[in-house]
Amino acid sequence: MKTAVSSEPVTPESAQSLEAHSPEAYSPDQSGLQVFATTFVTIFLAELGDKTQVTTLLISAESHKPWIVFLGAGSALITTSLLGVLLGRWLATRLSPQVLNKSAGIMLLLIAAGLSWDVVSNGL
Repeated sequence: MKTAVSSEPVTPESAQSLEAHSPEAYSPDQSGLQVFATTFVTIFLAELGDKTQVTTLLISAESHKPWIVFLGAGSALITTSLLGVLLGRWLATRLSPQVLNKSAGIMLLLIAAGLSWDVVSNGL
């Protein structure tokens, strides 16, 4: 599978092109359906069993209003996803793909280290 990240550095011209065109202009080798499917599967699997899902389950069980909880939780997830997309688009116009990839890797390692520290310090 090809990635949606280019190995070419971001220049002012390419940044303007990115802002002026659709996402397909940035990644012509991937269809919108491929990007959608990759995003859906990745986020779906990452969210299974996480704190958000458990919290939603508990609120739904307590309130006895599952559809209202669904609408509230869905709205919150849409809003946080929108913030992620907007921040990602902004960062893509200012940082090279290499810097973005390395930064994401470092952040994920820091999160993993923090979670590991919590497990070790609090016991299993």
